[in-house]
Amino acid sequence: MNFLTRYLPFVAAMALVVVASNILVQFPMQGQVGGLSLADLLTWGAFTYPFSFLVTDLANRRYGPAVARKVVFVGFMTAVTCSILVPPFLFRHGLIEFETAADRLVRIAAASGAAFSAAFAFAGPNDSFALEAAPLMGMLPVETMRWVSWALGDLSVKLIIAVVALIPYRLLAARWSQPAVAVGA
Repeated sequence: MNFLTRYLPFVAAMALVVVASNILVQFPMQGQVGGLSLADLLTWGAFTYPFSFLVTDLANRRYGPAVARKVVFVGFMTAVTCSILVPPFLFRHGLIEFETAADRLVRIAAASGAAFSAAFAFAGPNDSFALEAAPLMGMLPVETMRWVSWALGDLSVKLIIAVVALIPYRLLAARWSQPAVAVGA
């Protein structure tokens, strides 16, 4: 059994999570909670991207760090390619309402890699909406660029998901931390 077929579920899960997140990060959440404008605080990608860490951790538990690194690399490279190719396809077929410029797609794909490698940190926001001044965290009296609030909102969501996901993660991790036993042995 070769690498791709044996580890395909993990590679596919990593690619799916990263592609979905790279598309959803282009959509700020709409709505108000009291005086808090959600568009100034969160994008939809904040809710999906933390699952890439779950895939990484589960692959590490199941197959060890060396294989997990390969899974993450192959899944992430697949996701970067798809993150550049899929949004124009979705736009052409009417599934998303705006066309994304190629340079923006490349920045988004590279920026998602910043979660795994600081080498991509140079790829920052470069569009007017992300650079506009907005209340910090969508409600504080201090104004800053909207992307700063998005970063803080994204971190907050990741911390909340980490706390909520610890129980299911521990259950899955405990199951996979034991080597598989051959039937009839």
